[in-house]
Amino acid sequence: MAVTDEAIQKIKAMIVRGELGPGDRLPPEKELAERLGLSRNSMREAVKALEVIRVLDVRRGDGTYVTSLEPHLLLEAISFVVDMHDDESLLEIFTVRRVLESHATAAAALKASDEDVASLEAEMDQALGLTDIAELVAHDLRFHGAITRMGGNNYLSSLLDSLSSQTVRARLWRGLTQDGAVERTLSEHQAIAEAIAAHDPELASSLASVHVSGIERWLRKAAAASATADDSRDADQSAPTPAD
Repeated sequence: MAVTDEAIQKIKAMIVRGELGPGDRLPPEKELAERLGLSRNSMREAVKALEVIRVLDVRRGDGTYVTSLEPHLLLEAISFVVDMHDDESLLEIFTVRRVLESHATAAAALKASDEDVASLEAEMDQALGLTDIAELVAHDLRFHGAITRMGGNNYLSSLLDSLSSQTVRARLWRGLTQDGAVERTLSEHQAIAEAIAAHDPELASSLASVHVSGIERWLRKAAAASATADDSRDADQSAPTPAD
């Protein structure tokens, strides 16, 4: 194990054991390095790495603190990874999302309160007739976010948010708009909302799975079209130049 990795593991162990908790300030670098039997350089690199993944918060001139360790913080990096991937990788990510979202939607149908249902119905009323990409993305974020929160699992909710970032959603809605599929997609949202209002977890789960599967089909179509366009460009570039 690399020295920096060892330092990360030792700090992580302190948090897991409860020696450091959310909001606690870490001992000074020299003191902590000696306590864990590590060099100050490896300790410094470990702190930087843990800051990137939002486990630690380095406050210049004040000290280093454990963050709140809330799910949305710890899973933030996933949305960055999603944005960096190509269509093939996104298809794999959406397969994961389909499984998780169907479970989250079933949980919402079981646990949704009257207030939750009313809020979801109000959201769908506001979405009727939307055509602007930014407004559709905002609706999508509110709609799916509200459903996953209804289930009461904060980690699942944060994970699903991370698996489909705002950048990815904007791209998908732009494509759906170009394909004339906005009305169909919003009608799928409406059907999911109605299943949740009826407290029917099996129907809600099935509708959510079909909904995400539709996005997967669109991604496959887009990936195939992109590959065909790339092949055509390569063929044009490699074709011999006609003689004068």
